[in-house]
Amino acid sequence: MKKFIAQVIVDNKTSNTDKPYTYLIKEEMLEDIREGMRVVVPFGMGNRLIKGIVINIEEYEKEFTKFKYIEDVLDDKPIISKEMIDLSFWMRDYYLSSYLDALHLVMPPGNIKEINTYINLKKEWKEKIGDLGPKEKEIFDILIKNDGISFENLKKLNKDKNLRRKVISLEEKGLIRTTLEIDTKIRKKYERYVHLCNREVLLDELLLDIDKRANKQIEILEFLYNIDEISMKELLRTTNTSLSVVKTLEEKGKVAIYEKEVLRDPIPDDICKYNKHELTKQQKYCVETIYSDIKKGKCDKFLIHGVTGSGKTEIYLQLIEKIIASGKQAIVLVPEISLTPQTVERFVGRFGDNVAVLHSKLSNGERFDEWRRIKEDKVKIAVGARSAVFAPFNNLGIIIIDEEHENSYKSSMNPKYDAIKVAEKRCEIEGASLVLGTATPSIETYYRTKLSEIKLLTLDERINNKNLPMMSIIDMREELDKGNKSILSIELYKAIEENLKNKKQTILFLNRRGYSTFVSCRKCGYVVKCDNCDVSMTYHFKENKLKCHYCGMSLKPPEVCPKCGSKYIKYFGIGTEKIEETIKNYFPQARVARMDLDTTSKKNSHIKILNRMKKGEIDILIGTQMITKGLDFPLVTLVGIIAADTSLNLPDFRSAERTFQLLTQVGGRAGRGDFEGKVIVQTYNPSHFSIQMAKNYEYNEFYETEIMMRKEFKYPPFIDILDIVIYGPEEERVINSAKKVHSDIVKQLEKESRRDLVENIFGPNPAPLEKLKNNYRWQILFKCNKNDLDLLKGVIKRVCIDNSQSKHYKSIKFNIDVNPNSIL
Repeated sequence: MKKFIAQVIVDNKTSNTDKPYTYLIKEEMLEDIREGMRVVVPFGMGNRLIKGIVINIEEYEKEFTKFKYIEDVLDDKPIISKEMIDLSFWMRDYYLSSYLDALHLVMPPGNIKEINTYINLKKEWKEKIGDLGPKEKEIFDILIKNDGISFENLKKLNKDKNLRRKVISLEEKGLIRTTLEIDTKIRKKYERYVHLCNREVLLDELLLDIDKRANKQIEILEFLYNIDEISMKELLRTTNTSLSVVKTLEEKGKVAIYEKEVLRDPIPDDICKYNKHELTKQQKYCVETIYSDIKKGKCDKFLIHGVTGSGKTEIYLQLIEKIIASGKQAIVLVPEISLTPQTVERFVGRFGDNVAVLHSKLSNGERFDEWRRIKEDKVKIAVGARSAVFAPFNNLGIIIIDEEHENSYKSSMNPKYDAIKVAEKRCEIEGASLVLGTATPSIETYYRTKLSEIKLLTLDERINNKNLPMMSIIDMREELDKGNKSILSIELYKAIEENLKNKKQTILFLNRRGYSTFVSCRKCGYVVKCDNCDVSMTYHFKENKLKCHYCGMSLKPPEVCPKCGSKYIKYFGIGTEKIEETIKNYFPQARVARMDLDTTSKKNSHIKILNRMKKGEIDILIGTQMITKGLDFPLVTLVGIIAADTSLNLPDFRSAERTFQLLTQVGGRAGRGDFEGKVIVQTYNPSHFSIQMAKNYEYNEFYETEIMMRKEFKYPPFIDILDIVIYGPEEERVINSAKKVHSDIVKQLEKESRRDLVENIFGPNPAPLEKLKNNYRWQILFKCNKNDLDLLKGVIKRVCIDNSQSKHYKSIKFNIDVNPNSIL
């Protein structure tokens, strides 16, 4: 007799159990079990029952006496697809993460232990119950008494070996529906609904025993006669009546009031229709080129390099219209939560309730409900930030990634995945197309267009031939020579004044939140630092607190220097909060708002600020990176960049690229409506090539300069970088562990006769942020050619991951990052 085994990843977080375990499948389970289902298995010496997920099933012909059997199957259908399992395993191998960490990304939101399949009766079950067999009737009798029962509990009440198949049969007959739920504090959301008890009778007959003077009762019955059901809230609002009237009709047996589950909807109700626009020649060429390839089944990769305001979003919308018309589904990624509302408005305005939203600001309940809407095929489009790349569509046609150059597409949590690379892999696995869009492509992506790995499509004109805003570069050293010590140059001050006079809006950008960058003693040079992280703390004026932006620690600023006792302790540098205070002093008549992490920490706070901006209720918006891209406000005619040198002075090989992108993107917020735009850039380094080329929007010239430097100094895209941070609470142990890791990796590479790879190891050295959250940190950097990446990762895996339980690494953790966004 044939035997089958299943590979199971068990829900156990320890690194020494991070591997697939083999279990035999009982004969009676063979028809029920599928890859992607959760199971209960005996685990360990004591055969403790534990949950896991099946990742593979295959026939087994050898002796099998040592294998244990799967005890139970928890789902009636897979909760993740085979394609998503394959994607998670690719991520595990590529980013050197654990199986569980990689699987967690593609699983339903929540904990594997807390997810259950629930079975509910459909409203019309009474009309269809006649054709049930005796075994199905048995199950159905249980469901009538226990509507909303979990699949797990149903199995306890009905021991039928073919229960799963019977449940599927009932679902196919339209009697029941199955759905996933999380058994935590997140509960289903219910609302009261109303429908007529007897729709078979004529309306006149229904009204026979209603008093002719009971106008509201008659109105409600006439209203309900023409619809299937309606929420109580909507019924009372529409008919302008009270609950007591509906209750009276319930007592008379005319209507039924019942509780119905409603999904939590994070999408606002008041979104206006977003009309389809006629495409320009360049836009039309993009849509036709991409869709032509899709129709031919080529599954190609495209980069739309379009200047700010060139209409990339309309291209996305019209492409998706064609995709969903062909029966497929689409994912749209945006880099910032602040961009999501505006993107959602456009997509919902065009496609209605066919859109789901996924991002980190949703509540747990909202996130799970949106995931279910996608999984249950109730929507065709998912819009969201990085994690939306894992939206559980089963017939994916396209993934679109807007502002592809953005850092936020790279995860800072394990596995440290790059959403663009993951999207590319998912498209490859599922036969979908990938479209990237930006005004300032990353150097790596643009380089791939030169190699013909990605097809380049260019939009070099704004819609309606509007001009790109003129950019002025202000040398702040000359301002000091003129005696101007203000944070605003004379030109920027006058431009804001003029803008206010003309009732136009201004955006002021500074890439640093808080009031001042640090607090320092002018006598001895002491700087207030975080005890946990060993980095300078930022002063926040409103709360009169010093805060660490890494661990969140806060304290009151000292009145005297803790080191020398001097009273000359002062705030240095500027943050968005200080700019806000200064602007309010300079322009007391202006309506000023600030948008940074501090003002958008509460749910929907960023939406409120953007709505006020859209309605013209804000004259001057001050913000950090979240205001630099994608936002479209027609009345914004002036953008001021307070300190362009912030990103330029970072000790990172991408600093010039980030500066160019930043200036171009934030400048692109100006002049998007009917009025000309202007950008004023304040800098102490006006001659730097990234600033000069941004001034004239010369991306190609910038790319050619930057790519030569990358080649010369051996940086991506010419090589790959791996970064290992070794960290722990004991400094000496961290240092010794870093040295041991380095020594072991060198030995293994020398065994492979790869002295060339050894020569491109940098460190171990203290990490740039040497102490974070009470952990000391040391860093080792590796450079290698692309064809050596797998070899190097294999060595690092053996030394750092497979060996992580060694006594040498007690209390030590490893943070491994493949091609990090930054080496800081």
